[in-house]
Amino acid sequence: MLETTAPESLFSPPFVIDEPVRHSLPYVFNTGHSGAVYPASFLAASRLDAVSLRRSEDAFVDRLFAPVVDLGAPLMRACFPRAYLDVNREPYELDPRMFEGRLPPFANIRSMRVAGGLGTVPRVVADGQEIYRGRLPVAEATARIEGLYKPYHRALRGLVTRTAAAFGHAVLIDCHSMPSTSLGRDEAARVDMVLGDRFGTACAHALMEAVEAALRHRGFRVIRNKPYAGGFITEHYGEPALGRHALQIEVNRALYMDERSLTPKPGFEALRESLRAVVAEVAGLPLDLAPRRIAAE
Repeated sequence: MLETTAPESLFSPPFVIDEPVRHSLPYVFNTGHSGAVYPASFLAASRLDAVSLRRSEDAFVDRLFAPVVDLGAPLMRACFPRAYLDVNREPYELDPRMFEGRLPPFANIRSMRVAGGLGTVPRVVADGQEIYRGRLPVAEATARIEGLYKPYHRALRGLVTRTAAAFGHAVLIDCHSMPSTSLGRDEAARVDMVLGDRFGTACAHALMEAVEAALRHRGFRVIRNKPYAGGFITEHYGEPALGRHALQIEVNRALYMDERSLTPKPGFEALRESLRAVVAEVAGLPLDLAPRRIAAE
């Protein structure tokens, strides 16, 4: 049985916000799945080794997008791993089969993500292997949510609010990576990036168009919203009518890392420079991302 400990005390710190010298772009970048700190107590409670647990991790995505800070945008990154807590879910999206005790009545126990084992406290890693040796106390889930999930979202929401106040609008880019096999063998060979805007509801059409065009101009193969349309963050932070836009980007891991050894490839730096150039190009465009004012009746 996992000993319940204040989760925030296991990570020093639980998350980091890399601030630019001057916040000159109306952008915020987030890598909520790139955390790579695995506490000893978590490893001891798992039936998997550290390498297997890392299959859920968006390894090195924080490093891929690090140049945005020099361009003038903050980058928020988790230190805790996705296998421990997933901030791209509802706060209480939990599988009752995982826990000893009664979950709160407001917990969402019936979502598709819970059914797949990938709730807020995941039951499985990305390739479907069970994480834990036994059930967890409900108090453990509550502690992770209250001690890590909620502070993370308070900080992320604060960044977006601050950015919108300074520039009149804000763009949140939620950065992820995907296994090269996640689209199927044939399709994966043709796709480098998947852009998700919740099927046009999370950001202005012009922003999606600009990002896709900039990526394609540099030779990347891009598709939209399939199979990744954006998770909780894209859905809940994207409010285009209020001038708050959210766009998710999934990068094919085969572009930059060896997926077996979980080590960067020689092409890592070139990809990082290409992503920096895409951000600089899109940020320099005169896109209309301001709030839509509703005329009085």
